[in-house]
Amino acid sequence: MLEQETPNIASMASLPTLSAPGLLVMDVDSTLIDEEVIDELGVAAGVGEQIASVTARAMNGELDFREALRARVALLKGLPTTIFDEVYHRVHFTHGALELIDTLHAHDWRVGVVSGGFHEVVDRLAADAHLDYWIANRLEAADGRLTGHVLGDIVTKDTKLESLRAWAARMGIDMAQTVAVGDGANDLPMIHAAGLGVAFCAKPKVQEDAPHRLNERDLAKILDYLK
Repeated sequence: MLEQETPNIASMASLPTLSAPGLLVMDVDSTLIDEEVIDELGVAAGVGEQIASVTARAMNGELDFREALRARVALLKGLPTTIFDEVYHRVHFTHGALELIDTLHAHDWRVGVVSGGFHEVVDRLAADAHLDYWIANRLEAADGRLTGHVLGDIVTKDTKLESLRAWAARMGIDMAQTVAVGDGANDLPMIHAAGLGVAFCAKPKVQEDAPHRLNERDLAKILDYLK
């Protein structure tokens, strides 16, 4: 495990502060939670290794995210929609996630997630974590089974960036008072646009490109940057 990058005093002068309202937006899979929901669905469908391989390549920026998601979702065709209950009970909030969210709320911040995962699980996680905003993909189903298709527009790196900006504008805050956290290549645009962008236990490409890195699986450590 790499060491956590510790912010220095000079760099912290321009970082967001808890003394004013702010916004934190993060990814869900492998960030808010420890698991990748699409991989868990793949295990249930008996194609876990195949889906996990595509997920890893997509998150490292080796594949077009839209096409990679469509290919993985196609492999889920026929799964009963009751699988979402099983997967929801199988995933875990990353250590420190709820502490981070509660602390930010106590300082008049808001917290949102933009996920390449699925509303069928993210909605429940958002309620549990008391999130203020959330966006995710939605899977098509018919007669109680997945069709292998995604409904509507697919959440992309552009969606993540646009959501960060739109929610900040809705709150009436400057982008300097925003934080973006994620582990995949599709998180990089919002990571670069935020006042504080953090690669969280991220893929190699994201580690190299992000301005800040946290390689300890404790989301509460994000608070170390916010004084």
